Amino acid sequence: MKSRGAATRRHGPRLPALTPLDGLDALSRQDIETMLAVTRALAAPFDLPTMLQTVTDAACRVLHAERGSVWLLDAAAGELVLEVASDLARVRLPLGVGLVGACALERRLVNVSDCYADARFDAEIDRESGFHTRCSLTLPLVDHQGALVGVMQLLNKRDGSFTAADEPLAEALAAQCAVALTRVRMTAALIEGERLQQELELARRVQLRTLPATMPELPGYTMHGSFLPASLTGGDTYDLAHTAQGLLVVLGDATGHGIGPALSVTQMHAMLRMALRMGADLETAFRHVNDQLAETLEDGRFVTAFVGLLDAATHRLRFISGGQGPILHFQAARQACATYKATSFPMGAMPLPRPRPPVALDFAPGDILALLSDGIFEFEDGAGVAFGQARVEETVRLHHGLAPAALADALLQAVQAHAGGAPQLDDITMVLLKRDAAAGGCHHSVVITS
Repeated sequence: MKSRGAATRRHGPRLPALTPLDGLDALSRQDIETMLAVTRALAAPFDLPTMLQTVTDAACRVLHAERGSVWLLDAAAGELVLEVASDLARVRLPLGVGLVGACALERRLVNVSDCYADARFDAEIDRESGFHTRCSLTLPLVDHQGALVGVMQLLNKRDGSFTAADEPLAEALAAQCAVALTRVRMTAALIEGERLQQELELARRVQLRTLPATMPELPGYTMHGSFLPASLTGGDTYDLAHTAQGLLVVLGDATGHGIGPALSVTQMHAMLRMALRMGADLETAFRHVNDQLAETLEDGRFVTAFVGLLDAATHRLRFISGGQGPILHFQAARQACATYKATSFPMGAMPLPRPRPPVALDFAPGDILALLSDGIFEFEDGAGVAFGQARVEETVRLHHGLAPAALADALLQAVQAHAGGAPQLDDITMVLLKRDAAAGGCHHSVVITS
């Protein structure tokens, strides 16, 4: 709808980099539960209007706004369509018209403290509804591939104007709006699809949007991530991203194959990012996501997941592993791998009153963290012999001098040579993090293969 303009702030979308919420200290426990409930709701079936109303209600409550609205992009018409509003029928605005249209056109957050003083403000909707807009916070809804899907707007903060501290909170909820829109559009396309192949291809595109499009820059470290599903969709996921607590390192593997597991790991990924965006520490984020998955996943479904945070200043990585293992730490000084087992039950298997303390792993120059899904260790040859941990460790030892991307290629080639033409039956996901042997530039790569 609108917004107030004396003090105007604009920021680009911040989805790739995770940041803490500056206003977290002002949130009550009930407000935090309200925000986390949004991610939990995404795991259950929902209709689009109800889900969008849930998100806007949460935003209004946490940010003390009088009203909230969601506008969906009609790309073919070049217009925004009002989807959620309490007292208006469906309204259409061309891109660039009003604060909502300006936000969509520029794909930037717009924080205006005096709407009627801002030249972009369109007062027509106020006149139709009888509502008087004082201030507004307008945010673009952008999916993981950077495509605009709509706009969310909050109106009239009850105790003044929206501040810079309100913006990260609103962005976190806007990100959940974008997740809801992506999921609903995927579901609608699945219903319209006449063949399983079409359904799987659509689910694959949605799943791949949750993976990092680019790798973060981290001086002194080289990293690589790759995902090779056994079919069009897979039950694996990974992440490498900056957070306020350090470099986030994730590898997850849901039980089963196909659309269901793909949605499970996508949901785990979204909730984990949400918890860290809100400033939760490693233990709190792991426990909250685990408990919400335990409530929403079907019986017998769970996600094995490694979740770690690297402090590049101390070269120490702290991690919790929910059923994910073995975890290999190649130690350059002794030319061998140290092996770590899972530290907790798989995520979603049961509620956890308190996970075990994180394990600390120290990186020396040349050291490598190798996180590999079961598709590597359990890849069998024609006789049913698995590739196994010993072959993985030997391959890492022989090729540890390579950059992580090249090391990943060497591992895949070794697995394929062992298989001797046997088909891939499980998803293959690799996350490799290496501390440079000597000071130098930062190299990175990301590979997604179908």
